[in-house]
Amino acid sequence: MLKIRNPFKSVIKTKQAVNNAPASHFSDPLQQQIAEQVEHCYQVAETYLGQTFPRPEISFALRGKSAGTAHLQLNKLRFNAALLQDNLQAFLNDVVPHEISHLLASQLYGRVKPHGREWQSIMLSVFKVSPRTTHSFDTRAVEGKTFEYFCQCGPIELSIRRHNKVLRGETQYRCRKCGSTLQSS
Repeated sequence: MLKIRNPFKSVIKTKQAVNNAPASHFSDPLQQQIAEQVEHCYQVAETYLGQTFPRPEISFALRGKSAGTAHLQLNKLRFNAALLQDNLQAFLNDVVPHEISHLLASQLYGRVKPHGREWQSIMLSVFKVSPRTTHSFDTRAVEGKTFEYFCQCGPIELSIRRHNKVLRGETQYRCRKCGSTLQSS
């Protein structure tokens, strides 16, 4: 059994009014469902752990291939609205508890590994969710522009970020198979 340390006890006591506030209101119905699920998960955690937690700020401004992120110091959850559109049930069942578990692990145990035993324990014991670290959503709709490079094996796609680093002369990339330096077309 993991020992729970709570360095935020005074914060939790002063945020009591926030904890009893209704979930955030979003005009988008899917986003509102996520906000309600965040509140539900916090209520489950508080019942299971026997203590209250400050509610996080919720944002749907996350871009790219990540479904969600937890910003520990800011007590903020960011979700990817584009991926939410096609994966509502997975967000409700997996992504929301996953991100909340990061915040709770930080608040209960202090600085821990992002997907370490403390986080895994919260996922399993509190939320009864398998502690997977990645999703398997179709991310083609949110993929950024890619650039074709070549090696001895053939063409390889680089992200715009990596392409720009090559253009600025900051780095060179090598093929993992043949070891040759990638060249643009």
